[in-house]
Amino acid sequence: MDVQTSATRRVLVAKPRGYCAGVDRAVQAVERALEQYGAPVYVRKQIVHNTHVVKTLEERGAVFVEETEEVPEGAIVVFSAHGVAPAVHEEAAGRRLKTIDATCPLVTKVHNEAKRFAAKDYDILLIGHEGHEEVEGTAGEAPEHIQLVDGLDGVGEVSVRDPEKVVWLSQTTLSVDETTETVARLRTRFPNLIDPPSDDICYATSNRQTAVKAIAAESDLVIVVGSTNSSNSKRLVEVAKDYGATASYLVDDASFVREEWLEGVRTVGLTSGASVPEELVEGVLAKLAGLGFTDVEEVESVQESMRFALPHELRRDLRAV
Repeated sequence: MDVQTSATRRVLVAKPRGYCAGVDRAVQAVERALEQYGAPVYVRKQIVHNTHVVKTLEERGAVFVEETEEVPEGAIVVFSAHGVAPAVHEEAAGRRLKTIDATCPLVTKVHNEAKRFAAKDYDILLIGHEGHEEVEGTAGEAPEHIQLVDGLDGVGEVSVRDPEKVVWLSQTTLSVDETTETVARLRTRFPNLIDPPSDDICYATSNRQTAVKAIAAESDLVIVVGSTNSSNSKRLVEVAKDYGATASYLVDDASFVREEWLEGVRTVGLTSGASVPEELVEGVLAKLAGLGFTDVEEVESVQESMRFALPHELRRDLRAV
């Protein structure tokens, strides 16, 4: 590594970063359910897309399953923050499961939009990533009306019944810039394409992308803390590169940071995805400090104050106690 003075080695830490209101609500839902009902509490899919969060909850007694059929009849199951299709609710009811729906309210908003436009017989173009749990849940609300548009490459494959009755919706964790470009390209094919009543990309995804843009141009390298299955974390890596960072890497925690990345680097940008606990960011800061990056500056781009109440099923039982 190049020899530099400590004053030239700095870290720009993006704010906001880390946990959003929906993630905080979902993680708390599992924690409070374990306290209220005792272990085991089953969780369908990862409650949020972060390996450390999942491991911590497993150690406390949460059991993560892929499908509802893996949950013993009559047991408690929590649905993840990404949402589920109506068929999953029906299956849970058929197995007499006690369900706690930790779907992020902003994802629920997109589900409701899908149902509303389907009821009016619109073709719905859902911009998102194929196979993502959130996309599967939203598409399940109106499968006969929804078709997936997986980025710019998917625009040409779209076929609609009536070009005058087409609306677009989106996964909440996409790149703001790429989604804007995808919508613009869709509109060249369907000039009367209707926008959703409000932006589907959630405030936290948008804010974290704004924050990383603010530090990217001044950073030789941007480190994004987040898991590889986290859509919003991967988007932060892409945005950092698009807005001036020479390189950007996604790391689960400090152990993934490679010293060779820092050769010749004077400024490191640091941020984290919406499902990442702050302790993992602190771990990366500690590792960077050990490598001489001791000048730390937090760069705040947007203030956040959003909070969501716990799922109503859980609040009801907590009130009863």
